[in-house]
Amino acid sequence: MILTTTNTIEGFKIIEYKGIVTGTSVELKTKFSFKTEKNKQITNDVISEAKEHAFQELQTNAKNLNANAVVGISVDFETVNASYFYVSVVGTAVNVA
Repeated sequence: MILTTTNTIEGFKIIEYKGIVTGTSVELKTKFSFKTEKNKQITNDVISEAKEHAFQELQTNAKNLNANAVVGISVDFETVNASYFYVSVVGTAVNVA
């Protein structure tokens, strides 16, 4: 599965548009201060985990449409109720050749 933020893929031609696909993830934000490098790394790990889950869901949804690529991906990060990281990814599922 090819994933890209661009609207085209160099060396490939889009032969069919399958539809818009999304992926979301919500991860619990641990309560701590940002005073140490260790806590910064924990925060980065939580954000990375949320992003990975969202991208996995995006790919699954694209595969369910029989797509082999997703173009025009945008990623949005938000904090919900100061307790959760929310990640949303959106793109267009396509078939390329």
